[in-house]
Amino acid sequence: MGKIPLLFSLLTAFSSGQTTNTRSVPGDKDYWYQGLAEISRFELQQSRYGDIHTGEAVLVFVTEDFLSDLQVKHEHGPKTHAVPILKLNMMRRFNTGIYPYSTMTSIFTPVGTPEQTLKISTSVQEWCGHTYLQFNHRDAGWQVLSHSYFQDEADQQLMLPQAMAEDGIWTLIRLNPKMLPTGNFDLIPGSVHTRFKHLDLAVVQANGALRTTDELTTYTLTYADGSRTLSISFEPQFPYVIQSWSERLVSTKGMTETKASRTHTIREAYWNKNHQGDRQLRKELGLHPDYN
Repeated sequence: MGKIPLLFSLLTAFSSGQTTNTRSVPGDKDYWYQGLAEISRFELQQSRYGDIHTGEAVLVFVTEDFLSDLQVKHEHGPKTHAVPILKLNMMRRFNTGIYPYSTMTSIFTPVGTPEQTLKISTSVQEWCGHTYLQFNHRDAGWQVLSHSYFQDEADQQLMLPQAMAEDGIWTLIRLNPKMLPTGNFDLIPGSVHTRFKHLDLAVVQANGALRTTDELTTYTLTYADGSRTLSISFEPQFPYVIQSWSERLVSTKGMTETKASRTHTIREAYWNKNHQGDRQLRKELGLHPDYN
């Protein structure tokens, strides 16, 4: 089994500049600590129910202080258990025929030890109902809380052993892609994939591989049973901006593929941009001004 490298020193690879031209970012030091979030829109081709559905994905990366004991954002009081984390909120929106799908995954990864994500939560909404899935990393493994309107899933609480969380790969890429696990290793499958396929909550075997060209680095994650391959392509230099990804699923019915490609990126303190006059920022991001 391949080993996931460990890093216990605080990363100093941060940069400043405009993300509209990330290749020209001049330095590393302040990129994640300017009081701004990096927000990227992706053109989404989502495979669902045997068809490809056009939609949008939005990835929001931002740093904040996180209470490692309560596993929530630090908002007030002592910072005894506060650790700096990189948070990713990842949203997908697409329509399947008459009814819409909406997913959101939140990933909380320490800046100093990015190989170990602390918390993951995912919700999926569609007209049939909604589901919620949460993973909290503990000393004994992963504490899992699951709620679903599907009978076979219903409400569950369980523990999973220590393993790499697939969802944590997205933030690990942005912090230190040299730490991405390669070779064979234990994996907790991606939470959206788990919900879409109604999988049992379990650890699986996977293989990771890195390939770099002059313009892009691609990390490919392949499930040992051959059922799924996730490939994420990103810029090989800091801040390692994600350019695209694809998910291939193989079953007795054949192969299906979901694809997403980055179209826009802005850096904004979006939490302060909540007035009517701020809607023009949605246009800058390539989003419809009134929905999604």
